[in-house]
Amino acid sequence: MEITTKRFEYTFEAMWKSAKDFLGEGGVDCFSPRSCFEALIKEGVVPESYESILAELIKIRSELVHVYDFERAKDLYKRITRGDVLEAFKKVYDGISLSVSE
Repeated sequence: MEITTKRFEYTFEAMWKSAKDFLGEGGVDCFSPRSCFEALIKEGVVPESYESILAELIKIRSELVHVYDFERAKDLYKRITRGDVLEAFKKVYDGISLSVSE
């Protein structure tokens, strides 16, 4: 469980910082995960239907940093192992990859 949550954290950090770099190259400034994800949606890189799951990823990441209770950790583990979480990571990756290759 601990390894999975750490992988989530590392992947989340890499994703939003990659989005920041990608958007910056296009002249769009963003300085937080929320502003970067909003910009990806606004720029059409990620469909608007992913707005709520991306917001949830931000919330999960924030909660993981401050988890000191095993039951809470188990709850967060269940949330990050859902299929829609992996799908959101893939959608951001695919959107950036497709836009770069164009």
